[in-house]
Amino acid sequence: MKFTMTEHGFTGHLPYGELHVSTNEEHGFRPYQLLVSSLAICSAGIIRKVLEKKRMPADDIEVEVKEIVRIDEEAGRVAKVHLHFRITGDVDESKMPHVMELTRKNCSMVRSVEESIEVVETFEVI
Repeated sequence: MKFTMTEHGFTGHLPYGELHVSTNEEHGFRPYQLLVSSLAICSAGIIRKVLEKKRMPADDIEVEVKEIVRIDEEAGRVAKVHLHFRITGDVDESKMPHVMELTRKNCSMVRSVEESIEVVETFEVI
């Protein structure tokens, strides 16, 4: 992974393509957006895998970031993120608390920030 400075931020040169990052949304993704996206997508991917292993594959998983709490006095540090998952498919809702527990345990991004960011995860089965 390599990042080079540009006029308005930095460009990441990654195997899939370029990633433009800037403190100004007009010129790229803001760093906190990438952090929150990593939490959301890592968790959703683990939910997907766990459901497949339990023979309840999801037809669709949508993640909504319901809340982001930032602390201005601490350089805008992200203190809390609320992720809400909408899962469509033939999923036994009574098994979802265990699925969510396994997801939290196995999501490397959530585990990486567990001492510094409160990650709240809720779900609904549709």
